[in-house]
Amino acid sequence: MLAFALLSGCGDTQGPDDPGNGDTRPLYAITTQLFSSDPMESYVIVTDRAEQTATLSLDNAIKVPGRALGVGIRKSGSLYVVSDESATITRYNLTSSGGLEQAGTLSLEGQGISSLGEYQNNFQFISATKAYYFDGTTAQLVIWNPTEMTVTKTLPLDALNIPGTILSFSGAIVHLDNQLIMPVGWRPVSGLGITRKAGVVSVDTRTDEPTIAMDDRCGYTHDAAVGPDGKVYIATEAYGAAVYRVEGENTPEPCLLKFDPQTRTFDPSFYEELGSLVGGGTAGALIPGPQGTAYVRVLDESIAPVKAGTHPRTVASGTGWQWWQLKLDTLSATRRTDFPSTTGSVFLFESQNQTLYSEFGAGSASTTLHVLGESGRPTVTTEGLSFSFLQLR
Repeated sequence: MLAFALLSGCGDTQGPDDPGNGDTRPLYAITTQLFSSDPMESYVIVTDRAEQTATLSLDNAIKVPGRALGVGIRKSGSLYVVSDESATITRYNLTSSGGLEQAGTLSLEGQGISSLGEYQNNFQFISATKAYYFDGTTAQLVIWNPTEMTVTKTLPLDALNIPGTILSFSGAIVHLDNQLIMPVGWRPVSGLGITRKAGVVSVDTRTDEPTIAMDDRCGYTHDAAVGPDGKVYIATEAYGAAVYRVEGENTPEPCLLKFDPQTRTFDPSFYEELGSLVGGGTAGALIPGPQGTAYVRVLDESIAPVKAGTHPRTVASGTGWQWWQLKLDTLSATRRTDFPSTTGSVFLFESQNQTLYSEFGAGSASTTLHVLGESGRPTVTTEGLSFSFLQLR
């Protein structure tokens, strides 16, 4: 069983009070991956702090081999833990004392899958009895029942198989009425670069019917935001922008495309080069913002200079990315100087009262969550890289 993680921060070295029966305070599960451990391992931390400054301890956390994620339905009291070490989904249920206890497993080996993970959003929960898993290695959609821990069916996504490439589903996803929109990107199997191909898998959540749309004008379009016109704007993520900065003209420039959820197609008349919208420079990402806006990240090379031989992953995960706020109706952008420059890789998480975004520390040593909308106010910090976060209660 997993108890509360001990916390420290702002001079407070005490853990939370014993929650006891009937306690209704929000509880969160944060799963963090320790790249420094050999062999690699992850930890699932349960905490009642997500919106205030604190440093989370691993002392009472659940240890999981490999790179793990914790996924599930927000506020449902259940957490589903997966790892790149196996094809097993393990369910944990929240106890009355604020801990987690194991409550069943499901293996996807029968679907030809040997490893689970990548991003939290590869797992999408439609209801208590229906969830999707998008598997990039086998290019398929697995539909499973989180309550009964059984596989319902699988749907091949063969059109996503491009020879000589690695398929990667997005860490960002869009939910509309009865429709789930998953951006897709590709990169070459060997060498640096990104493939000049944008993709979207849209799924009718009533019938489970997937539709695949492709576009050849740019690549690694992993980020998405809904505009005031109801269209979904899809952009090259920070890693794709970093590859363009390092590799130059051999790589498609970071771009902004428009996807119509009614026709489930890309708009062939719409194309914007991301850098041109934010005053030039290396630009990537599209992070949903308030009132029909989104945030674009722009690399400040006075903070993070790019030298010969610098790897794009170092650029994307390093500090020095500015925040610009883009109006999706007029495509006008403004630098948000109140936000601190942070790492290019960003994941959004929902807490009780806030939307939080992740910032990774140097050397993959830590993750700090920040409030999106309060000038990037920092909250909790964990060891390792945290790619998943779920409010349990």
